[in-house]
Amino acid sequence: MILETFPVGPLQCNCSIVADETTREAIVIDPGDEIIYILQRLAAQQLTLKQIIVTHAHIDHVGGAAKLKRATGAPVFLNQNDLSLLDMLDQQANWIGIDSVDKVAVDASADDLATIGLSSIPALILHTPGHTPGSICLLLPAEQLLFSGDTLFAGTIGRTDLPGGDSRTIIQSLRERLLPLPDAIRVIPGHGPSTTIGAERETNPFLKPNVRF
Repeated sequence: MILETFPVGPLQCNCSIVADETTREAIVIDPGDEIIYILQRLAAQQLTLKQIIVTHAHIDHVGGAAKLKRATGAPVFLNQNDLSLLDMLDQQANWIGIDSVDKVAVDASADDLATIGLSSIPALILHTPGHTPGSICLLLPAEQLLFSGDTLFAGTIGRTDLPGGDSRTIIQSLRERLLPLPDAIRVIPGHGPSTTIGAERETNPFLKPNVRF
């Protein structure tokens, strides 16, 4: 498996490229910005983009999806519960003081427990609402790898004070969907350094049993 993760945009969203070394087919997760660079990385590895997967519809994660779709023709997957946030992209841009972006046409909903990704590198969708209503994580079981979007970070969890956020719901998502995963699962969050489920189970204060909201 080919894996590249790099920060893009003013909020340094972690964008990831996952690809099959043999077929040279790829997916891109969270193309928030810097689409020229993403296309350069795909070209450098001679990869064909097959899917664009967005973990949630905040502008720093979805902002470049329309451009990447136009450039490659790859379909876009986003959980249907976040579609209303796409109608707020102008407002989201104002929040962080950037230019507005094109609204992407979503091709399919990234629904809970569906399998997407590449046939050789399947990804299981885990619906983990709380940061947004449609937040998802992507679990690659064979690779012991989880892309957690803005649900789980190293040492903390996603904010819940933006439209659609809910603190009780994110704690429920973490406890029911992510904490049951094996400790060895490597976690690539939506921002910041990678971690593991085991490390977060031991040290993340938001994952302790006595946390209440």
